[in-house]
Amino acid sequence: MEGGDVKTADLPGLIPYTYGKMQHRHTYQFILFILGLPVYLYVFVIYLFRKKNDAYFSIREEIKQSLLSSEYSERMKLEFKDELVQKRKFFNTDISEKQIDNQVEKWTAEYFDKTLAEKTTKKLKEQGRERVTFAGTFQQLLLKRLFLYLSFIPGLLMYSFILLYSNPYIKYLVERLFMTIFVVVGVVFFVFTILYLSPFDPAANILGETATKDQIAAFNHLHGLDQPYFIQLWEAMKGIATFDLGLSFEGKEDVAASIANRFPVTFKLTVISLIMAVLVAIPIGIISAMKRNSFLDYTFMFIALIGLSIPNFWQGLLFILGFSIKLKWLPATFNPESWLSMIMPVIVLGTALTASVARMTRSSMLEVINEDYIITAKSKGLSQSQVLRKHAIGNAMIPIITVIGLLFGGMLGGAAVTEKVFNISGIGSYIVDKQFIPDIPAIMGGVVYVAITISLVNVIIDIMYAFFDPRIRSKMKQY
Repeated sequence: MEGGDVKTADLPGLIPYTYGKMQHRHTYQFILFILGLPVYLYVFVIYLFRKKNDAYFSIREEIKQSLLSSEYSERMKLEFKDELVQKRKFFNTDISEKQIDNQVEKWTAEYFDKTLAEKTTKKLKEQGRERVTFAGTFQQLLLKRLFLYLSFIPGLLMYSFILLYSNPYIKYLVERLFMTIFVVVGVVFFVFTILYLSPFDPAANILGETATKDQIAAFNHLHGLDQPYFIQLWEAMKGIATFDLGLSFEGKEDVAASIANRFPVTFKLTVISLIMAVLVAIPIGIISAMKRNSFLDYTFMFIALIGLSIPNFWQGLLFILGFSIKLKWLPATFNPESWLSMIMPVIVLGTALTASVARMTRSSMLEVINEDYIITAKSKGLSQSQVLRKHAIGNAMIPIITVIGLLFGGMLGGAAVTEKVFNISGIGSYIVDKQFIPDIPAIMGGVVYVAITISLVNVIIDIMYAFFDPRIRSKMKQY
């Protein structure tokens, strides 16, 4: 039964249609089996009963005997052997008769099975029958309202999962969120392994040079550092999964509480910088593209090049020297209670992003405005603003969104330099301070927080792709 033949306008039609689509992926087959085990057991009994009356095997045996009686296999063997002998002569290869016979037997068996399956399927269709399969039996039963209603409660989880899959946008979102779990696991594995292989000794760095061997051994035993690699890795994984990040080696701080206090500062700083960059860079990129090779274009791109070339720490120090020490307009260090103290860090952190997005916007717009559909739109009498708004900007946004997503991750993970310059107690500076010990619980917690945030941002970026490009929305529905 093909899913396209099922009406999906109502719930009883939607469920079997979606179930049929999900049978093409082994992962979904396994999940459906686990979630709907009671229903599967009942359907399996019906499948065994129907299989006894399946005409497929009798027709297959009939066709098989017909092929054998017609010496079909012998003719295939002669053809294959003649082909191999001709190849041996043409290429002058050293192949023995035994090797040729073995290859002929293999090809003949494969071709015979393929022909048998094709003829059996063809005859079944001619007789208006279908082969009895478990998936087909299940899908046929789902078409019956009575079965659907009686099995709804024991199969509630399975049907909920099927309905979730039936919505392409929700399915797309859930799959991306599920992939985030594997990203986090991979990050934990690599970060922990790097810290484990690090030449730094946490006990010696924290206790100092005067620490005795007994004190170092007691410290390692207390924090489990004397355990084998895999046990320590498992404990780290378990702590992340249960949201119990433990205590830091230095200061006995609750890692989760410390990160929860510091992470919002970095996230706020990054988001504001991102918004500023987007609001400034995209209009500049569009204007530069529309005024290509003009004085305005050269000026904007020259400023963008300077923005890409200036290191964050140097720009921050210049800002402090100019706007704080000399002009006394802005505070030199960050103060959560003063919004003025956010201005310089936001500009410093967002400068490189603004320059990159502006250059990418210009490049993408130049590529789009020379396309045939833009020329056609202009020839139909649309004004330049209408062409830009309805056709050019939307199609140019895909590479721009990609760059924004990539650079946002770099900003979030690389905010440590800016935080150090402006004395911001954020997650970036926290990780940097802890990595030279190395304080494994603190670093693991900070990195995982950043990894989760970047993964969620990437999910948002993927959704924005579909929002701007109807071709992606169409592929999502077909997927």
